[in-house]
Amino acid sequence: MFIHRLTLKNFRNYSEECVSFKNGVNVLTGANAQGKTNAAEAIFFLCTGYSPRANKDRLVIKNGCESAEIFGEATSQYGEVSVKVAFNKNDKKSIYINGMQVLKIGEILGNINSVFFNPAELKLVQESPDDRRRFLNVSLSQMSKTYFYALQRYNKILSQRNNLLKDPDAYIIRETLPVWDMQLTKEASKIIKARNEFLTELSPLAEEKHAFLSDGKETLKMRTESGYYGTEEEIAYSMYQDLKTGLERDIRLGFTSIGPHRDDIKFTLNGDDVRIYGSQGQQRTVALSLKLAETETFYKRFNEYPILILDDVLSELDKKRQRKLVGAVEKMQTIFTATHLDRTVFKNTPFTRLVVENEKIKEK
Repeated sequence: MFIHRLTLKNFRNYSEECVSFKNGVNVLTGANAQGKTNAAEAIFFLCTGYSPRANKDRLVIKNGCESAEIFGEATSQYGEVSVKVAFNKNDKKSIYINGMQVLKIGEILGNINSVFFNPAELKLVQESPDDRRRFLNVSLSQMSKTYFYALQRYNKILSQRNNLLKDPDAYIIRETLPVWDMQLTKEASKIIKARNEFLTELSPLAEEKHAFLSDGKETLKMRTESGYYGTEEEIAYSMYQDLKTGLERDIRLGFTSIGPHRDDIKFTLNGDDVRIYGSQGQQRTVALSLKLAETETFYKRFNEYPILILDDVLSELDKKRQRKLVGAVEKMQTIFTATHLDRTVFKNTPFTRLVVENEKIKEK
């Protein structure tokens, strides 16, 4: 899969711009604040329907404008596909697939797939379980609309259950809760099973990628801390029993204390917890290994690679790891952003150079 044309209108610092990408390695260079990351962000937006850098669509609209559009044309093993996202300052969003408007946000998923990495992705390793769950949700939602819609339903039911737990009438809680618990565990089991399968695939690939990037000096291990395994039915039954057992605790706390919204992933290097004992360089390499493994998981499932977007990654690596990384990604469309081009890093890899300057992107 690769994107060959990206058109932006009033997106971030771009008034109107159209850029062509080639299959293989693309290097987007330019001074700081010229819009390299903005272009990379727009591609990911087309894949998922949201920005990886802003929690509201209106925040990416060019100053002084009321609306914005992103349009992309891509090629996959199934042929040509186009995706357009139009949105305004009221956060009203319209999505078009091959020129036809779709009404559900989830329908954008799976048309153009991408894996996005920039220095902020260190949160995946360094910070809270929320960031690790977000990684799982973004990746699995692109791979499966079923997962995305199960997650939507689960979050809605979870919110309703949590509201009920705050009801001052304990009798109403005990009488009503079993109905919500049946619905909650049904959706939770789909999410947990999909995550378990994904991590089973991802873990050995991440170990392999990390060994490659670290020259075999470090052994990465990762494990989920969900605590539920088996078929959907087995997971749903176990979780339902645990919800019954923990009812008094949940009433006391006023929220649901177990479920996929509490999942986490633990990473270790040579047996030590990376979050606690890893250097920033080690944490960065773990996060990058995960993203490279994610591309391989896409390939195993769909027989084609996603678009790999590596925003300002090379500056964070030494020269040796830069070369290893470039060699590892030349088999898929990869979009690097960088302030300058070091040709020695790409000397064994064909690439297309694009320069960003004055709101324009030109091939050089």
